[in-house]
Amino acid sequence: MSWDTVVFEKLYAIESRNGLTKPSRMRGTGFKMINMGELFSNDRIYDIPMELVPLNDKEKVSAKVEKDDLLFARQSLVLEGAGKCSIVKEVSPLTVFESHIIRVRLNQEIAEPLFYYYYFRSPYSPVKTIVSQCAQAGIRASDLQKLRVAFPNIETQRRIASVLSAYDDLIENNQKQIKLLEEAAQRLYKEWFVDLHFPGWEETKIVDGLPEGWSYKPLSDLFSFVRGKSYTSKELSDTSGVLMVNLKNIRAFGGYKRNAEKRFTGKYKKEQSLNPGDLVMGVTDMTQERRLVGHSAIVPDLGEPMTLSMDLIKLVPTNIQKSYLYSTLYYGGFSLKISPLANGVNVLHLKPEAMMNLQMLVPTRELMDTYVKVFDPIQSRIELLQKQIDVAAEARDRLLPKLMSGEIEV
Repeated sequence: MSWDTVVFEKLYAIESRNGLTKPSRMRGTGFKMINMGELFSNDRIYDIPMELVPLNDKEKVSAKVEKDDLLFARQSLVLEGAGKCSIVKEVSPLTVFESHIIRVRLNQEIAEPLFYYYYFRSPYSPVKTIVSQCAQAGIRASDLQKLRVAFPNIETQRRIASVLSAYDDLIENNQKQIKLLEEAAQRLYKEWFVDLHFPGWEETKIVDGLPEGWSYKPLSDLFSFVRGKSYTSKELSDTSGVLMVNLKNIRAFGGYKRNAEKRFTGKYKKEQSLNPGDLVMGVTDMTQERRLVGHSAIVPDLGEPMTLSMDLIKLVPTNIQKSYLYSTLYYGGFSLKISPLANGVNVLHLKPEAMMNLQMLVPTRELMDTYVKVFDPIQSRIELLQKQIDVAAEARDRLLPKLMSGEIEV
């Protein structure tokens, strides 16, 4: 089935516009403003914490964002980021947007915003035809409005949007549950190992400022590490080989991100194998933000053999419970002590040996064992919810091009 097309601006309820320029010295008080950070971090934007800016009466009207507005990235450091589309799902009574963003508000009598949000995320999006590349990749609002876009009837638009949004609703619900579980794990760690209100704390003696039996130990006493496998592009494949966990599997500031694994066809050492539950850490970072280097993740069960790439190391506990080690790195913020040890101009590199003299607080083995019994069910639930997210996202992404091409009718 082929759909009619229409010039995009014919679907506008009002003229599109760019947002506001507000220098950093002016920010801090006033009204919420959607920045590029929110746009790139959130496909569906809700009433989340944002920077505050002062507004005059004209700006309160001209730059106001409403539910179902489409927001397009005018500029990006990378080519694929230019024209990135997000949809506003919920906002404060008065929220505005910044100058690097284009706002499009559709006439909902003929255009379903969710449909066009998915359309611009599909392989059939025409945005790439208007991206220009100078110092940064970018699009212009004048070019965006002239694009010819698919134009099925409004009933079809709404049915397609409903099918696809059901997957995103499930994903968002699971993400909310994961956030609550991680907050619970954070509180547990803080209560036991920061506030020192662990089981039996009332009867525990304090010796030299620490509970009896606790001590600071260098990381070299707690775990060893295995370097990941170096590889060439010829050793990677789309269809065969062992799964290779790599830097893209580390979430910003820690945690595992599925479906970013590569496939490696070469040879690797036995100790470079990965098993479900292994702990890996990023040792390189492509930015100066230090969001990945020094941060860790627990490898989930991916159902087949795995190895790790050279931008990661595997941590092998020798005198510490793995769950306590991960919790200290992630929930205790210890990774933030490791990250500054990396150096480099454009690419950060962490020499694992540089961190091994750092001191980590270690409780008694008995208390670590007790902690594992409480923490592991929380972590298992997080991993299960994340797996459900990945399955839903994969199903949505398979359906998206088929629905947008009319191959599947709804």
